[in-house]
Amino acid sequence: MKARSAADRLRRLRRLLTWLFTAVNAAGLIVFAWLAVTADARQGEQRLDGGNQVVTSTVARLIQYDATLVTAYVSADPINDQCPQFAVLQGGAGSFPSYYSARACIAADPAVLGGLAHDAAQSGRVQYGNVDVGGGVARVRAEPFRNNSGQYIGAIVVVADAGPTQAAHTRFTLLVTGGSVVLIAVLALAGHLLSSRAIKPAADALEQQQTLLDETAHDLRTPVAALRALAETALHNPDQQAELLPRTVALAAQMGGIIESQLMRARLAAGLRELTIEPVMLDQLVTDVVENTPDDGAIVTVTAAPSQVRADASLIRRAIGNLVDNALHHGHYPGQPAIVHVTVAGGRVTVADHGPGVDPGIADDLLDRFRTGSGSTGLGLSIVRWVAQIHGGTLNVYNADEGGAIFELALPAM
Repeated sequence: MKARSAADRLRRLRRLLTWLFTAVNAAGLIVFAWLAVTADARQGEQRLDGGNQVVTSTVARLIQYDATLVTAYVSADPINDQCPQFAVLQGGAGSFPSYYSARACIAADPAVLGGLAHDAAQSGRVQYGNVDVGGGVARVRAEPFRNNSGQYIGAIVVVADAGPTQAAHTRFTLLVTGGSVVLIAVLALAGHLLSSRAIKPAADALEQQQTLLDETAHDLRTPVAALRALAETALHNPDQQAELLPRTVALAAQMGGIIESQLMRARLAAGLRELTIEPVMLDQLVTDVVENTPDDGAIVTVTAAPSQVRADASLIRRAIGNLVDNALHHGHYPGQPAIVHVTVAGGRVTVADHGPGVDPGIADDLLDRFRTGSGSTGLGLSIVRWVAQIHGGTLNVYNADEGGAIFELALPAM
């Protein structure tokens, strides 16, 4: 099984945090939506029941029973012509003709209403609920009433159209459902953004660590190879050991400097230290770098005018070394020695070679991490640009009219 990289684990953790944040908030939102919908349905029923109760109470005060049901006062009252409709139905010990209000607001089955009146009178308790009427739904209330002897003889049954209330409840349910879906989507996006922000410091630290390792390996590759070659030469030629030893020590010092500069860059990126800015004679520094760079048969010349800048000398030294090393390795045609000319003036260092030049289409890409003109991966030029940027300078690349590439490092001059 292939082991997951640290970056893969961070991405997996970000997805997990996003899903966890979304799931917890979505669960709470769903519960809230369910409670809201349930409460709205209950409130709708309570409004209908309240209206029905007003009707049954009013009718109960208006009816009289003296051996038979007297509804004269009911028929004369305005409630008789209003909605909701009602009926006074027998259902207990008494016997009297049924009475229906004058206005029929909804088609109600008399048998259903009679059954409700019978149940209310027999139990002596109010009966209420929903019934199907004429393809719709009605909310009914059956309130029993007594005769002068205290016996339940019937019930007042009120029928209210529940269609508008249910339609309003349906709209509310759709609104809550749609709003919940939108909010869950927003929560998912917010969770993604929050998890990304939470993971970003760790991701940045991981990227800096990876960059540090890659750049260290890149910078140490050449001196390590040279050190090995010197060691093998000294091993097979004992008589040359005295001559090779100083070069070995110099290479070891160069490797130590590379490691130190990488650690310094890591500390700068982490904010643990600041640049050591001081006056630097750029012409002297460049000349010293070129003199200590193995040319392997290449022709390297330096034209320098006195030039002083304020910079971190160790970082500028490293940047110049990378430019010269890049020209020596990539600034010549196969089988021909490299010809490199370095010019220093006015805070600018120009490194020109006599190679095939740079494809204008990828000139900017050459300054990115892991890109070189040969198509291989590398970090040398990206390090130079980083050094230029933190000093407030620039690194430009273009082709000379007579052929070859020119890399120009511009630093603010004093």
